[in-house]
Amino acid sequence: MPQRDGGMPASVVEVLRFCIVVLFAGVGFQLADALSDQQDMAGVIDASAMGIILGAAIGYVLGGVIARLTGRTLARAEQSLSDRSAEQVLAGLIGAVLGVLLAAGLTWPLLLIGQPVVTLPLFFFVCITVGTLGHRLGLARREHLLTLLAPRTGLRRPQPPVASLPRLLDTSVAIDGRIIAVVRAGFLHGPLLVPEPVLAELQGLADAGDDLRRAKGRHGLDTLDVLRREPAVDVEVVPDGAVEVPEVDAKLVRMCLDRGTALLTLDTNLAKVAALAGCHVMNLHALTLALRPPVGAGDSVGVHLTRPGKEHGQAVGYLDDGTMVVVERARDRIGSDVQVTVTSVLTTANGRMVFAKPGAASRPGSAGRAGADERQEPAERPGGLPAPR
Repeated sequence: MPQRDGGMPASVVEVLRFCIVVLFAGVGFQLADALSDQQDMAGVIDASAMGIILGAAIGYVLGGVIARLTGRTLARAEQSLSDRSAEQVLAGLIGAVLGVLLAAGLTWPLLLIGQPVVTLPLFFFVCITVGTLGHRLGLARREHLLTLLAPRTGLRRPQPPVASLPRLLDTSVAIDGRIIAVVRAGFLHGPLLVPEPVLAELQGLADAGDDLRRAKGRHGLDTLDVLRREPAVDVEVVPDGAVEVPEVDAKLVRMCLDRGTALLTLDTNLAKVAALAGCHVMNLHALTLALRPPVGAGDSVGVHLTRPGKEHGQAVGYLDDGTMVVVERARDRIGSDVQVTVTSVLTTANGRMVFAKPGAASRPGSAGRAGADERQEPAERPGGLPAPR
């Protein structure tokens, strides 16, 4: 179908033009009928017919302009709405409708006590203003608005973001201890729930006869004690919500489902099981893998050398993510692609630097190394507890 301005089909533009022609023809007929006594013009055409013809002609000329402007306006509105989610559009529409209804209910008595030429503009001004305010408030508070209306309208309750949910702490996170650095860095805040089965498991480890298990338990209890004094998180001990379930892992999954909380864990297997059960999962081990350097010592990477380094014989290149690679004894190979072996990785305030030397690969690259780490699971988990990595 041919397209006109704004992507509107030509047939739709012609239909809109026809509507404008009919409108102006009607206006011309009304004006001619009001200004004339139906006297013949030139003995053939009366004033009403002349008004219809003139109105239709003006409508035909203006109809094309108005139809094309309407098409461009609709295209801009469509582009603006396409950048918003369905929840945003629905919440904004509901807020605007509620605002207009509220404004109309409060200002309609003005139409009864004043002149329409004064009260009508004031009425529409208040309705438009309050409707716009309702639209903005609906967008800003869309989660609460849709949550309030969902049970009454059959809408699907919007899913809250995982970052806003309380976190249920797994034993592996307490034993690992790195959660303290995550909290102090500002990446974790809010309620942190410690189930009683996790405390009991930590206490059992702290009282164990084996020195390694006893050290794990005490370290986990010390981690919780430090978290309790951190202002960014609110540590709360919650009772066992699944007394009938014997295993700690299964208890955590059941409590997350019943409470609507997120599971904070370092155990990859538990994270997979909880995700399959429908829980929101925050896996700190996945976060560690995501933030690890793209390459490590011993990895072989290809790099294009672009300029000399500061030291004698050095050449500098860059990885795809912009990481600087300093290659020893490679200044004579500037401008070429070389295969280098990473010797060390240095993290500075300005980013990450990789030091390497020319040579063949001595082991697989970082992608294979990361996959191997992800497949490696803790060998010991007494009572659902992973060994520290």
